[in-house]
Parts: sequence; C-alpha cells; structure tokens
Amino acid sequence: MSLMGVDIGTSSCKAAAFDLAGRILAAAARQYQPTFPGPAKVEMDPEELWQAVASAIAAVARGAAEPVAALAVSSHGETFIPVDARGTAIAPAILNVDGRATAEAAECEQRFGRRGIFQTTGQIVNPSYPLVKFEWLRRYEPEVFGATHRFVGPSDYVLLRMGLPPYTDFSIASRYLAFDVSARRWSAEMLGFAGIGCEQLPRVTEAGTVVGQLASAAAADLGLPAGTLVAVGGHDQACAALGMGAISAGMVSDSIGTFECVAHVDDQPRLDDAALDASLNSYCHVAPDCYITIVYFPAGIMVKWFTDLFANGTEKSGDLYVDLEAKAPAEPTGLLVLPYLIGSSTPHFDSRATGAIVGLTPVSDRARIYKGILEGMACELGVVTDVLAGAVGPFDTIRATGGGARSPLGMQLRADITGRCFQLLESPEAVCLGAALLAGLAAGVYGSLAQAVKQAVRVVDTVKPDPRASRAYAKQIRQYRALYPALSLIREM
Repeated sequence: MSLMGVDIGTSSCKAAAFDLAGRILAAAARQYQPTFPGPAKVEMDPEELWQAVASAIAAVARGAAEPVAALAVSSHGETFIPVDARGTAIAPAILNVDGRATAEAAECEQRFGRRGIFQTTGQIVNPSYPLVKFEWLRRYEPEVFGATHRFVGPSDYVLLRMGLPPYTDFSIASRYLAFDVSARRWSAEMLGFAGIGCEQLPRVTEAGTVVGQLASAAAADLGLPAGTLVAVGGHDQACAALGMGAISAGMVSDSIGTFECVAHVDDQPRLDDAALDASLNSYCHVAPDCYITIVYFPAGIMVKWFTDLFANGTEKSGDLYVDLEAKAPAEPTGLLVLPYLIGSSTPHFDSRATGAIVGLTPVSDRARIYKGILEGMACELGVVTDVLAGAVGPFDTIRATGGGARSPLGMQLRADITGRCFQLLESPEAVCLGAALLAGLAAGVYGSLAQAVKQAVRVVDTVKPDPRASRAYAKQIRQYRALYPALSLIREM
C-alpha cells in the first residue's frame, strides 16, 4: 500500500507516492505555462493544468512499487477558476500573481478597514486575493461573472475533473480574503463586497476528510485502481508544515522554493495589533484546531533568474549549483542583493519594489554574485523571521525543506545570518508528504496526524550558526536592512 500527495504550484505540479513510513516510492513533475493577456493579467488554461496534474499522477502510479490506496491534493492559494453547474471551466484560471484588481483591493480596504479585514480573515488585503478579483470580474467581465456557478481553486477543480464534489479545506479557504478564520466559515459580510454567496464557493471541511472514491473511468484516466480513496488536501504552506512535522504550537517551518515561507504554528489565530502591524498572515492549519502565522518573500526566483541569465547554455542546473558553491569565496561578499524581482512581501507588500545588486566590483564573478544572492536571501530571511518573532515570541529552531534546503552553502548562510538552527528533513517533498499524510488519515492508515508525523517525518541533520561567521556578517546585515528604505526614496522621485 502507498499514499499519494499532489502539489499544484503556479508553474508546475508534483506528485509523489510514499510508503507508510514516509519514504518516496515514485515522484513526477510536470510544467505548465501561464499566459499574460494584458497589463497586470496572469492566467492559466485550466485544461493545461488538469492534463499536467493527470499526467504526473499517472506517472507516479506506474512507478510506485506498491498500489496507491489513497491520495490528497494540495495547492497554492489565491488562484481560482470560474466553472458552470457541470463543473466545466468557462474562463481561464486567474493566478495569484495577477494584479488586475488593484483598485478593487483599495476599495475593499476602504470599505472594511485594514484592521476589520485582518481580524476577520487574518490577511492583509492586496490584489492577489480572489475576493477583489471577483469584483473585478463583476465590473469588467459581467458575462463570465454572471455565467459562473462556482469559483473554485486548483485543487477543487482537480476534484471536479476526477468526478468528485469540489470540497476545500479551511487552509485553502483562508486564502480567499472571504473566510472567517476564527469561526471557520465563509464570511457573508466579506462576500457581499463582490455580490456573491457562500454557495458560489467550494464546500469547506477539515483537511483529511474523505471526498469520495474514484469511479472506474476516472481511475483509468489516472492509472489508479478503481475505488482509490480521495481526501481533502490543503494549502501548500500548511501541507509543507505538516510534511515537516510542524503541528504543535510553537514549532516553526521554512519552505524554500520560488517564495520562501516561514510558518509558526499556533493554537489560535494571531489577530492582534502586533500581527497586524507586522502585516502577517494568520490562518487555519491543516492540523485540527491549529493555525499557522506566516511570513514570506520572493526567494528561489532570484536564483533561477541568475542561473538562466548567466549559465553558458551547456551546464546542467544541478552541476552549475555545485560548481558555483565550490568556487564561492569563503568570506562575506560585501554584496547587497534584494531578491524583490516580483515585488516585496512581508512586511512591506510593496508591488513597486524591485530587485537590486549593490556593491559590484571587478572581482564580482559568477560565483561571488551567486553567493551574494544567497546572502541576500538569508538577510531577507533574517528580516522576516525577526518580524515574525516580534509578533509570536522568540524561537531559535526552524525546520526547513524545499529546493533551497538542498544548498549546503545557502543553509549555512541562513543559520549564520539569522542566528537560528535549521533542522533538515529526510523527505525533500514536504508538501506532497503532507498531502499524503492527510490521505492516510482519511483512509484510516494513521489514527491521528501526530501518529502520522511520528511514523513518517524524520529530521536528519541540523545546521547551526557559526559565531565567527555571524560576527563577520554583522556589517553586511546592517547595510542590507538599510537598502530597501534607501531605494524607496529613489522610487518616490
């Protein structure tokens, strides 16, 4: 018997099958391409998304040594797809990075107030959220808005394509800017902003709830046995936290990918003034009766930009990273690198912020700039983790996973610059593992998520800060913290 977890990202999806001890039996990834139909507009063909997910699932089903007994689907948040009463997409998916609803976001904040929105939803209003884009559709594409039976997220859409009802969990629902995170239900008041009702959104339930079983036709399309159990997954960051074993209050996890997201586990949402002033997001976890409070920033996208730009065309990405890390200087580079290629996130949420490399000299070769980028990401992590600690209380240990956690240099820099210990996990696919554990819970394989974590999640190494390196970076850290405010003055000219 194996358990499958699916992770739907903004530009690719992954599927992985695990044995009951959390070891990967098979994994597959598929890419898809967003489209850019106009200024600030970012969309996706729902059919392309589904075909990618179905292909990844089928590849894993073929490769797993043990048959898949249950699966659950995790997804990034904010992206949504308008569907008709039959569950057929009637318009492209509007992605979370789409910024068309800037005016509507401002109007929403003016109507409810920044504090009022935060105390209900745990979110800081910005154009990424579905609620304000619903209002944009009502104004500018009324034919789509009027024909929509339900607005669903990527994971809910996948369930529909599997022939199952469009359930979503509390963590994904929290990313709509329309969910009361304390009451754990859709907020009729917030939905009133866009003139829609709860029935036009996915059905909400606890993560790890059974949705149904795959009928023969759907199972055959996916290469799975008929009757395979399908469970409700959750938001990718919440599933990542689960896949790292962060399900108890006070635990902290770090998922390092295109964005780097640090999640602190709580038994209540953090909706106080300290969390609001820090522009935190606090919302439902996939673990029962738990919440996560997160900070995040663009991370891996900066590394990808650099390697795409400076690779010589013949180097494989994995070999290039190894070579760059081997040639990186031992001392601090002195470079100040802001990783804001697509704007900043916590705590500024400044869409006008841009990436920057300050301090270039004639000795700034590829390896030095690469290390400077890793230093910049570590400095930004230091900023956001200090912001998080100021709201939730101090912490000195963080569990880490994701593509960035595979970089020994990057992880050591994170430890040295933040002054915190980083625990590395055996499984490199925490999101898929978290979803698979929810599938196992639904199937009765595990009696609780605590049992699932004990059986399937293992820390294999700890990266500790080097006090000498931390002292060496003290000046560069101070300079980094001054860079964003200094560049803000330039942007205002």
